[in-house]
Amino acid sequence: MTKNKKDVNPQTISNVEQTLTRTEQYLEENYKLYLTGLAVIIVIVGLGWLGKLYLNKRNDEAQSQMYQAERYLEMDSLKLALNGDGNYLGFLDISKSYRLTKSGNLALYSAGICYLHLGQYQEAIDYLNKYSKKDKVIGSLAIGATGDALVELGDLDKGIAKYIEAADYAGNSFNTPLFLMKAGELYELGGKYADALKLYERIESEYPESTEGSTIDKYIARVKLLIK
Repeated sequence: MTKNKKDVNPQTISNVEQTLTRTEQYLEENYKLYLTGLAVIIVIVGLGWLGKLYLNKRNDEAQSQMYQAERYLEMDSLKLALNGDGNYLGFLDISKSYRLTKSGNLALYSAGICYLHLGQYQEAIDYLNKYSKKDKVIGSLAIGATGDALVELGDLDKGIAKYIEAADYAGNSFNTPLFLMKAGELYELGGKYADALKLYERIESEYPESTEGSTIDKYIARVKLLIK
């Protein structure tokens, strides 16, 4: 049987009314705080959206500048690629003027490659280290190019370490065996035949279809003889 309204506890009604009153009072006292928080969130989202639009526009500008610099790099006109030709910016200025864009970041890598080919190895290392490695392929090439510069400076141990780092970072059938081979050959050159053998055998087992894998048996046979 349904309870009669008279059965409702007056104290319960009073408690509910007090709770509602306190809630209303709290909302009235803090509504400005809530509005401020909401306004801050709206501003942050809006700024993020505007920032993205701005960076996209800047990246498009950087790409148009990069086109000519990349052509100079392909032509081995390395100083023009680095410094520009008066009409188009070179990699150095692109990396500074568009530093927050993807193209500006890529310009750091390209500048490092230019310096490497110019024989300015420390400058190459500096710019390659500034490059933010967001792409596995180019990232591994940047690490490997740093290894090249270190080897040219006579620091073979650090060069080997960079080659192995580049191989592990890449994790693909092109760059990984390439850099493992470079590291193995340096180990072999330094008389560390057991270390060279480990890398050669890794190429044989993990990347037999690669260019390096197709001839790796000769390297393995040679270092095994040298170990004996």
